[in-house]
Amino acid sequence: MALDWWSPMDNSWKIFEEYHIDENLGFALPNPLEELPHPYDAWIAIAKNLPELIKNGQLRAEVEKLATLSIDGLQGHKMQRLAHLVLGYITMAYVWGQGDEDIRKVLPRNIAIPYCKLSGKLGLPPILVYADCVLANWKKKDPSGNMDILFSFPGGDCGKGFFLVSLLVEIAAASAIKVIPTLFNAIQCEDLDALQKALLDITSSLHKALEVFHQIHGKYHRPYNIWKGNPLLSEGLLYEGVWDTPKKFAGGSAAQSSIFQCFDVLLGIQHTVGGVPSGSAAGFLQEMRTYMPPAHRNFLHSLESGPSVREFVLSKGDALLQETYNECVQAMVSLRNYHLQIVTKYIVIPASQQAKKKQASEEPSEEENRGTGGTNVIDFLKTVRGTTVRSLLKEG
Repeated sequence: MALDWWSPMDNSWKIFEEYHIDENLGFALPNPLEELPHPYDAWIAIAKNLPELIKNGQLRAEVEKLATLSIDGLQGHKMQRLAHLVLGYITMAYVWGQGDEDIRKVLPRNIAIPYCKLSGKLGLPPILVYADCVLANWKKKDPSGNMDILFSFPGGDCGKGFFLVSLLVEIAAASAIKVIPTLFNAIQCEDLDALQKALLDITSSLHKALEVFHQIHGKYHRPYNIWKGNPLLSEGLLYEGVWDTPKKFAGGSAAQSSIFQCFDVLLGIQHTVGGVPSGSAAGFLQEMRTYMPPAHRNFLHSLESGPSVREFVLSKGDALLQETYNECVQAMVSLRNYHLQIVTKYIVIPASQQAKKKQASEEPSEEENRGTGGTNVIDFLKTVRGTTVRSLLKEG
């Protein structure tokens, strides 16, 4: 029997704390640390100067000079998250260098060993994941609450904009998480008015998230990232001193965001059949859960154990309630429509233009159309959007 953490007798936010969910920021890490103590400050020094070190061709030499550090001095969740973020940035920069074909296929042991040990402790893979570069990569830059990111790759404001807008979308949608206990409670008590209000509140939060998402125009810069299927790393990356064979990991991807998988689960948008992924897109979404912090993964699992909003709405046959549910699903469709537009504009079209420069008549290769997570991004987004559209309840 699933834990009834949505019970009105419980303090819901006490329970959400167990899942590392903040009342105002949702899945984003509240007030991330910005500095690491000695000797880990050597990592910070490199991460803060990545663009300049890459531009001057000094990055790899500086990384190779680093001592191999024990992770025992990294105490507390926030310190460990900062270290994972920093090592992720250093790894991406070391592997990809100046973004041309001069890559490195071996991560030196002085980075690989602490990075993999820390990853094991946090339950995350040793690669720069969404939970690093978006959820833990921010600070307040002035008293009025304006935000900036802690670390960036070459690309200036474009790179910053991509991570920052992603974070702001997360925060805008976070207010909907507060409604989940009320929504489950309404189902338990069969209170249709309370359920309708909860669904309207969630829809409103998703609309706010879409408004924020619109800010990404002109700010998208495809981040440095390792992704499966990249021909330059066809065998993967060798983590020296950790594994004897190269490993393949998916790069940071919006599919690793817990917030939208959360509302998929909540609204009964089924990317699986009987708990089994129904296709490559569904399989990819399930795999991306392993790139989320374990507490967030556990939260999604707890939602799956809760009552079905969709089945309850269907069972009541209430036209107004069904319409309200559909508005909520439609808000998810709108977000996915816009995501598709953004990816087409900032990944697919530039890849096509680049391909034409190289070979006049060629279409972009499958690799050029890959998202940072390793999928054929357009096929994936269209499939996920299609599943969401099919979740709309039919009239009558």
